[in-house]
Amino acid sequence: MIHFPFNLPLAQEGGGGGGVVGLLILLIQLVIIVVIVAGLWKTFEKAGKPGWGAIIPIYNVVLLLEIAGRPIWWIVLMLIPLVNIIVAIVISIDIAKNFGKGAGFGIGLAFLGFIFYPILGFGDAQYQRVAAA
Repeated sequence: MIHFPFNLPLAQEGGGGGGVVGLLILLIQLVIIVVIVAGLWKTFEKAGKPGWGAIIPIYNVVLLLEIAGRPIWWIVLMLIPLVNIIVAIVISIDIAKNFGKGAGFGIGLAFLGFIFYPILGFGDAQYQRVAAA
């Protein structure tokens, strides 16, 4: 008979802690998604675009391009790996400028959108179309 140095039935028993942690992570993710959508929704409304566009995939990118003052064909650039990162930064900076914010705020929109879009949407920034460079 083979002797194992551990008790196999105990190794198979699991507590409920994993399920609770998974549920907590899911709830945090849902809260972040709601905050992002709410921030985008308000940002779109401030720019005179339909707020519900924030929840429609691809259409929300089209709206962001319009708010940034960039041509719609830039959506193709968003499909090219590595180029899409640069394009997203440029679009974010243009959006920030159109709301009277600086390039640093635009970088924040690009990399920490879940924080900066609600600030933009619910803050006192007003949309003023500036010609894209």
